[in-house]
Amino acid sequence: MRRWEMDGIGRDRLALREVSVPEPGAGEVVVEVAAVSLNYRDKMVVETGRGLPLQFPFTPGSDLSGTVVAVGDGVTRFTVGDRVISTFTPGWRDGRRGGDARTPSYRTLGGFSPGVLAEFVRFSEEWFVRAPATLSPAEASTLPCAGLTAWFALVERGGVRAGDVVLVEGTGGVSLFGIQIAKVHGAQVIVSGSATKLDRALALGADHGVDRNRPDWVEAIYKLTADHGADHVLEIVGGAHLGTAVQVTAVGGTIHQIGALEGFEISAPVMPLMLKDIVIQGIGTGHRRALEQLVDAVDRTGLRPVIDRRYPMTDLPDALDRLDRGPFGKVVIEIGS
Repeated sequence: MRRWEMDGIGRDRLALREVSVPEPGAGEVVVEVAAVSLNYRDKMVVETGRGLPLQFPFTPGSDLSGTVVAVGDGVTRFTVGDRVISTFTPGWRDGRRGGDARTPSYRTLGGFSPGVLAEFVRFSEEWFVRAPATLSPAEASTLPCAGLTAWFALVERGGVRAGDVVLVEGTGGVSLFGIQIAKVHGAQVIVSGSATKLDRALALGADHGVDRNRPDWVEAIYKLTADHGADHVLEIVGGAHLGTAVQVTAVGGTIHQIGALEGFEISAPVMPLMLKDIVIQGIGTGHRRALEQLVDAVDRTGLRPVIDRRYPMTDLPDALDRLDRGPFGKVVIEIGS
């Protein structure tokens, strides 16, 4: 089989190699991979390693959809022929994330654990959930990180409900899932993004669009909400932009801190944060139980992920270049038939 591997940090260390197809051990399944959805994090791992304890040769990528083709002794959750998707944080089944105050857990696929950019993978059966029946393999591959992150923020942690105002920043994978998930729950959605992409976000279901570069951006949000502000903010910018998010958040609202495009050191004025009783909720994807609930919701509601572009397995470098240019939706590598 073919598998992308790195023998060091950097895009120039990526190579598509021939390796043996794995055999399942006890409690493991072998999955024939159909599609892999790329995250910006995957690009960062390839280019910088992100300080993770990578074991070389290392295979990047975390989000797959595929079909179980072999099962090991003791496997009970799946049988041969089942369509599955991966879990981004394999050991996190429910409840609180692992780790402790000194050392938060970051044991993810394609970061701490081996990745999925291969024609076949072998992992514990606990590392998969059933794929949605209503989505194609390429669409299903977008759920484990981007879809789950938006779902975990708005539904699992945020409890979004009909009538809430949700402000979605940007038009990447998490943001577009956020629009659709919020609308499914009856919320009003404002999307803030590049002027050239707002029309497509509105077509996806957003109620209002605001150019993120306009100088009166905060006033525009106030006007759209009659000074109420946003009950939920999907904050993907980070840095000093958190302060702007605090300004537009409603009294008793929640800022879901998801991204850090402008830096991992965030800042905000403390008085409005306190006087408005704002919750800042850190979001690092979510657990397996929430992913299973997202799959159920997808099948019940007809939600369809947005795919920006698809690439064959051999064109991974081009797909990484596409991530550099800011896609509208997800970039997917189609691996199998």
